[in-house]
Amino acid sequence: MRRVLIALMLCCIASLALAQSQSFSSLEERMTAKDFREAGLDKLSDAELAALNAWIERNVRLADPAVAAAVASGQLPAAGAAAPAAAQDRVGFENERREEFTSSIAGTFKGWYGKTVFELENGQVWQQVEDDRYPMTVENPTVRITPGAFGSWRLKVDGFNRTTLIKRIR
Repeated sequence: MRRVLIALMLCCIASLALAQSQSFSSLEERMTAKDFREAGLDKLSDAELAALNAWIERNVRLADPAVAAAVASGQLPAAGAAAPAAAQDRVGFENERREEFTSSIAGTFKGWYGKTVFELENGQVWQQVEDDRYPMTVENPTVRITPGAFGSWRLKVDGFNRTTLIKRIR
């Protein structure tokens, strides 16, 4: 099992290195649910999974000498650096900044049911692209919006290990 996990992580790191110049996709976005479970990654807490993704992003980004030099000179932000507020207002629209961020949904959130519209406290409005369903009842949940492959975005409610594909509509 350990060899499979190591091989899988090396494969993920190698594939991430190819796509790393513009954005970072987490392990859960790059792996199928079955591969994620078989690798034992579903047993990690949210904090452990976030730390693993952050480590992979840092090390893959900095493995490219041009990226490392740009980060060192201040031309590129270091992994995890916050986007300026004005730039974050455009996050999610085509050809705009692609960085992970968090916000919250005011009031009672009952999950997603296919084409669900998510109105965030920061004023952004996103819509579910997939038809999957994931019921939950949570008050004022914090949500994490992360860039995915091919210009996609994923929404994750903190405390739940499930994401859905979304697009920004306002």
